[in-house]
Amino acid sequence: MSAILLDFPTEFTTDRLLIRLPLPGDGKAVHAAITASIQELRPWMPFAQKDQSVEETEENIREAHAKFILREDLRFLIFHKKDGHFIGSTGLHRINWEIPKFEIGYWVDSRHAKQGYITEAIEGLTNFAFRELNAKRVEIRCDALNTNSKRVAVRLGYSLEGILINDDLAVDNKTLRDTCIFARTT
Repeated sequence: MSAILLDFPTEFTTDRLLIRLPLPGDGKAVHAAITASIQELRPWMPFAQKDQSVEETEENIREAHAKFILREDLRFLIFHKKDGHFIGSTGLHRINWEIPKFEIGYWVDSRHAKQGYITEAIEGLTNFAFRELNAKRVEIRCDALNTNSKRVAVRLGYSLEGILINDDLAVDNKTLRDTCIFARTT
């Protein structure tokens, strides 16, 4: 069966969060979060290497929406359930539907950091992948220097399967980085 024919929920909730696919119009809130968090995001996130306009962020959100519908990439936005504030972004990336396997990525608006939101969201997304998508493998890959991302993976019971030495260029496109590979499997 073609992945585009797969039916599954486009949103789910956790205790404090609503986690859903990106929708047209979300660009303004996402742009504000990126702007407020740029210093914390810049060492790790390729998209934070250059300043973006609200329009560029909105374009990216609409592309993410289309890729979600096509089942090419499943980005989710994280909102506080009670007040609706945008908290961050996560998603299931580098999808292999034949297995199925997914790689989780995430970032948080710095104004909402250190409150357990990302851990809660990634736990919810991990459960979603296994329950709704029949995942056999879910990975979290991160720069070996990104201690916050490593902590999330460990806290949620992901096993460190290995560290790829000099695996890729860091986001500065100059420095070699090591990549930690954490995984959970069925």
